Amino acid sequence: MDNKAYLVQVNGNGVHGKTVVQPKPLNGTGVTGKGMHHVNVNGSLYPAKTKSRRQRWEVKASEMANNTLNPIRAIVDGMKLSPNPDKPMIALSIGDPTVFGNLPTDDAVLQAMKDAIDSQKYNGYAPSVGYLKSRQVVANFYSCPEAPLEAEDVILTSGCSQAIELAISVLCNPGDNILVPCPGFSLYKTLAVSTGIEVKLYNLLPEKSWEIDLQHMESLIDERTSCLIITNPSNPCGSVFSREHLQKILKVASKHCVPILADEIYSDMVFPGCNSPSLASLSSDVPVLSCGGLAKRWLVPGWRMGWILIHDRNDIFGSEIRQGLVKLSQRILGACTVVQGALESILNNTPQSFYSNTISFLKSNSEICFNKLSTVPGLNPVMPSGAMYLMVGIEMSHFPDFKNDVDFTERLVTEQSVFCLPATAFEYPNFFRIVVTVPEDMMVEACARIREFCQCYYRPLGCDSHNLDQ
Repeated sequence: MDNKAYLVQVNGNGVHGKTVVQPKPLNGTGVTGKGMHHVNVNGSLYPAKTKSRRQRWEVKASEMANNTLNPIRAIVDGMKLSPNPDKPMIALSIGDPTVFGNLPTDDAVLQAMKDAIDSQKYNGYAPSVGYLKSRQVVANFYSCPEAPLEAEDVILTSGCSQAIELAISVLCNPGDNILVPCPGFSLYKTLAVSTGIEVKLYNLLPEKSWEIDLQHMESLIDERTSCLIITNPSNPCGSVFSREHLQKILKVASKHCVPILADEIYSDMVFPGCNSPSLASLSSDVPVLSCGGLAKRWLVPGWRMGWILIHDRNDIFGSEIRQGLVKLSQRILGACTVVQGALESILNNTPQSFYSNTISFLKSNSEICFNKLSTVPGLNPVMPSGAMYLMVGIEMSHFPDFKNDVDFTERLVTEQSVFCLPATAFEYPNFFRIVVTVPEDMMVEACARIREFCQCYYRPLGCDSHNLDQ
């Protein structure tokens, strides 16, 4: 077949107008200028030309993949976990309230899902930000006079984790920095570092029930600080900030014009006698992106339903942040539609007794754990006020047989078959975290084993462990 080169003229907007075909010499790029593009009569757009090719396969993971690290997995995967075969394993390390089966969700929640499935109305795609009706339901549930919400202020997400990811992504560019609590939820760092965002850790104070060291936090703020993350109630600490402390946090954010990402997945999971309003309800000028979801309060983490509540102030976020969140939500086309269909019934029909019973259980288990470990030499538990965690300090100087909290908790598994998460996973060494969602009898047994373990290895200061063994 004739393989002569011809020219096809294309108009300036990329749409073929009048076609002029002529056998004309081409420049080296295959384009002559004036919208002339080379076409071979055999149908290919460009002429065959010699070009270098790869001599061998070499497929590599992206920089983003290589920069993604979950600190918890990095620590746990490196531990040698060989439980004592004579003692059944008690895992106090997993932040999933459903693991032991003692904390089922409410029947009303299950019925809402069944009804949504049976209706067959929610089998297709929803808008990437969620069904309008479902967003309005969430807005109504969380709206208050101090922080009113409408459907347009709600973005439904695939779990609270995606809500956090979208919030960080819409506020931060590579090279920016975010302020994160220490100890704090490891996902913040996982998400930020993978996209070139620097993480600065501000200290929490165990002696003040894990309040923020506000002076330290403020000292970390600079011109590239694009977001302040506040976790309240706290994972891993179980702490709950008072109204006064929240107001002080807002004062710092306002002074430096830094927006807040409020991780409030444990909102309303506060023990009786404590009260902690949402950050947005106290803010007059600091814009807040509040991240939450069904996972913890409704005890269904696997259903992957989260949300962002956009609390703008003085139009600081304006349309740009809202449109940015919409665009980012389109990357995975939104949250599970069946759960969206069940949201109205879940939020409106779950009985108050379900919430109260869950909180009562968590408080009781926390008190059992705190009271029993408070009398163990060398341990310093910090009583929580909410969520489902308790942090325990280790006086490592009294346990010379162990290098650090990772070594301590690893040996606790080996000898006592009790697994507590070393707080090095939260970048806070010499503590460990206990999840208080296990059945009460397991909590009592776990505390007894921890006591036995500590009694075996505890050494008073100034004593030589070798002499004690003689």
